[in-house]
Amino acid sequence: MSEETRPRAPVGRGLGRGLSALLGEADTSTASTKNLRTLATELLHPGRFQPRRNFDEASLESLADSIRAQGILQPILVRKNPDNPNTYEILAGERRWRAAQAVQLHEVPVVVRELGDREASEIALVENIQRQDLNPIEEAKGYKRLVEEFGHTQEALADALGKSRSHIANTLRLLNLPEEIQTMMIDGRLTAGHARALITAGDPMEIAKQILAMGLNVRQTEDYVRDQTKSRHAKSDGAIAAAQRDPNVVALEQELSLTLGLKVAIETNKGGASGTLAIHYHTLDQLDAVLAKLRSGR
Repeated sequence: MSEETRPRAPVGRGLGRGLSALLGEADTSTASTKNLRTLATELLHPGRFQPRRNFDEASLESLADSIRAQGILQPILVRKNPDNPNTYEILAGERRWRAAQAVQLHEVPVVVRELGDREASEIALVENIQRQDLNPIEEAKGYKRLVEEFGHTQEALADALGKSRSHIANTLRLLNLPEEIQTMMIDGRLTAGHARALITAGDPMEIAKQILAMGLNVRQTEDYVRDQTKSRHAKSDGAIAAAQRDPNVVALEQELSLTLGLKVAIETNKGGASGTLAIHYHTLDQLDAVLAKLRSGR
């Protein structure tokens, strides 16, 4: 049985006034006869609050096959269109409506609710977030709206949607990535796992391009970002250390290096009154040359 034709369990309480009951009553086993009816397919129109922008054709075809064989077991949730009372706006179940059109159903079962814009928007968000084929950015934007527009906490969302608190938080963090990386997730070039690894990267856009070029999986991407971060910190620490050194000591190192033709390092102790002078050589001939210069007093 298709997910779209199987009766759905109610959403947890805590998401809006009676939201769990609103969605739960869309089930054929519990819908009241007063609100359950059959409407002409042509009288229904997509909801203005629909957060989904992409409908996978293969998934719709599979749903259409299921509806052709079994019919629509879960009614479509609608409200009267505020702009045209003779038509109805879909709040939950647009995919079922689209698939019904594909198999040329003239009528579909619906549950009609009298809802304002706020409740209609909230239901549309929750209904779509529960779908498995929502891309990570659509899911993240849905969570963001439920938090910012409707005042739900991440903990409440996690409980109501059957998600972990960390999943909600990590998904929301994807929206902090550059728009181009978000586009890569929308079109399927990068997974949410790849993108989560990029959140802490110094240059996420450049690393994303390298990930695609090398064809790295999520675990390889995590290791790659970790290595790049360590390298970046090491270079930064070295630059800071160099900037904090006494310029007179640095100048003396350079002078001795020119005189001896070898790398010279001077480390001073606290206060600068004492320290260590290191001369780096690679062959015994270089060492003999340094000793000769020291013996000659040069």
